[in-house]
Amino acid sequence: MLNISKDPIKNFDFQNYQSGKTIFDRSYFQGFNRFLWISSLVFSLMLFLPWTQNLVGKGYVTTLTPDKRPQTLQSPIPGKIERWFIREGDRVQKGDTLLKIAEIKSDYFDPQLLVRTQIQLQAKQEAVKAYKMKVNALENQLIALNKERSLKLEQAKNKQQQAQLYIQNDSLKLEVAKTDQKIAEVRLQREEDLYADGLKSLRELESKRLKLREAQTDYLSAENSFRNAKNEATIARVEIDRIKANFADKTAKIRSDMASAQSSQFEAEGQVAKLQNTLANYQSRVALQYITAPQSGFINKTLKAGIGETFKAGEKLLSIMPSNYQMAVETYIRPIDIPLIKVGEKARIEFDGWPAIVFSGWPSVSYGTYGAKVIAIENYISDNDLYRVLLVPDLEDHPWPEEVRIGSGARTIALLNEVPVWYELWRQLNGFPPDYYKVERADQLKLPIKIK
Repeated sequence: MLNISKDPIKNFDFQNYQSGKTIFDRSYFQGFNRFLWISSLVFSLMLFLPWTQNLVGKGYVTTLTPDKRPQTLQSPIPGKIERWFIREGDRVQKGDTLLKIAEIKSDYFDPQLLVRTQIQLQAKQEAVKAYKMKVNALENQLIALNKERSLKLEQAKNKQQQAQLYIQNDSLKLEVAKTDQKIAEVRLQREEDLYADGLKSLRELESKRLKLREAQTDYLSAENSFRNAKNEATIARVEIDRIKANFADKTAKIRSDMASAQSSQFEAEGQVAKLQNTLANYQSRVALQYITAPQSGFINKTLKAGIGETFKAGEKLLSIMPSNYQMAVETYIRPIDIPLIKVGEKARIEFDGWPAIVFSGWPSVSYGTYGAKVIAIENYISDNDLYRVLLVPDLEDHPWPEEVRIGSGARTIALLNEVPVWYELWRQLNGFPPDYYKVERADQLKLPIKIK
C-alpha cells in the first residue's frame, strides 16, 4: 500500500470509532452467525420448493387469422391521385371509397371511351346479324335450287322414258314395214312370172309394183321415225347430264357464297368477342379508378400524399387495420427447444407497457402476466433461425387487456414440467434441456372464439 497519508494506518486505532466498536464486539459476531444460519436454512428449504420449467421467448401481438392483419392497399393500374375521401385514423366500412385516381396513359384519356366502344360493339353485332341473314338466304336459295334440280331431272327422265317408248314402237313399225316390203317383193316377182306366162294382165302387174312402192315408202318412213326416236333418247340423256352439270355449278356457287358469308360471320363474331372483352376491361378499369376498403377497419397511414402525385401499378398507397379481429401472440423458440412445445401447452405473456412482476418458475405468484395456449407451431424454420409459435388467449385465465395494440411487443414464457428448485439449478449449471413430457391432444382443447 502506498504510504501517501500523513497518518500511517498501522498506528490507526479502530476502537476510537463507533463502527469499529460494533464490528469488534462479540455480540455482533453472534448476530451475524445467527443470520447466516437462518439464511442457510431458508435457502435449503427453498431448494425443495416446486419450480415450473419454462422456455422464454420474445414476440409481438398479431391476429389469429391472416385476413384480419394490417394490410396495405395497392392500385392494379398506374395513375395519379385525383381526390382523397379519408383521413388517417378514420374508421371505414367495407366498400367505402378511399380515394379516386386518374389515368396517365394516353390510351384511356377519351372521356367517351366506353360509349364509343359500345357503338363499335353494336355495329359489329349488327354485321353479325346481317351475315347470318345472308347465310339463311343462301341456304333457302340452295333448298329452292335443289327442288328445281329435282323437278328438271324428273322432266328430263320422263322425256327419256318417252323416247325409249318411241324407239320400241318405231322399231316394231320398222319390222312390220320391212316384212310388208319383203311380201310385196315376193308378190311382185310372182306377178311378173305369171305375166310372162300370160297368166296375169299388165294392170295386175302394175298394181303389184305400186304395192311394192308403197311398202318401200312405209319402210323408209318407219326407219326415219325409228332413228328420230333414238335421236330423241340421246338428246334426253344429254339433257339430263346438262341439267346435272348446270345445277352442280349453281350449287357450287351458292355454297361458295355461303362459305364466304359464314367466314365473314365468324370473323365478325370474333371481333364482337374481342370488343366485348375490351369493353369489359374498360369497365373494370373505370371501376379500378376508385380505391375502396376491402373490409371494415381503421386507416393507419397514407403512404402517398397530395393531389396529382403519380404512382406505378402495384405501388402501396395506404395501410388499413381491420376492426374485427382476434388477438394472438407470435413468438419464436430455439430449434433445440421446439420438440418440447406441443399444441395446447399453456404459457404466460408479459405485454409491453403493462407492468408485471414475473417469476418465470412460479407463475401462480407472477403479477401482470396473462394466460395463453399454443395453437400453432411452424413446421419450417424462420429467417431468424428460430421456429415461430402462435399463442391465443387462455379462456380459463383472465382476459387479455383490450388496450393492447397489434404489433406491440410481448415476452412469452412457455410453461413445462414442475421440478424442485435444486433440480432446476443443477440442470441450468449443467446446461441440460428441460424435461420432455406429453400434453393433451389439440382436438380436446378449448380454443377461444371471442372476436374483438
